[in-house]
Amino acid sequence: MISDETRAAIDVEIARYPKRRGALLPALHLVQREHGCVSEDSAAELAEIFEIRAIDVLEVVSFYNMFYDRPQPRHHVYVCTNLPCSLRGGRTLLRQLEAHVGSKVGVPTEDGKLVLGHEECLGACAYAPMLRIDDTYYEDLDADRAKRILDELE
Repeated sequence: MISDETRAAIDVEIARYPKRRGALLPALHLVQREHGCVSEDSAAELAEIFEIRAIDVLEVVSFYNMFYDRPQPRHHVYVCTNLPCSLRGGRTLLRQLEAHVGSKVGVPTEDGKLVLGHEECLGACAYAPMLRIDDTYYEDLDADRAKRILDELE
């Protein structure tokens, strides 16, 4: 259930747009921040708020890779695998991190701490290879430093 606090924040966002539906993306971020994902129940609540169908909300959730329709691990770790990062060891780094955490790309670790993934471009080619953990970027990495960063995650 969407809390009163989150609902109030959604109403603030709705007021910022000329059409109610324009605030859907910010509302999805707010709900996901509160619940960790946008469940079918949350999508139904948002549909009522935005006067659209629940499937319309779920289509947006499934389109963008920043939204999740089920609970997620605490951290999302993305290694850039675009050409500049790959030429400087990005793909190798990703494989080394898979071995280090004991889990393949896209499969959460057993402890639910993180999930590894790859991203096409993180926009810092001069500092390759790099990775993003949640909203924090780490650049000019080698395997040892990247492993230490993952080990220090809460």
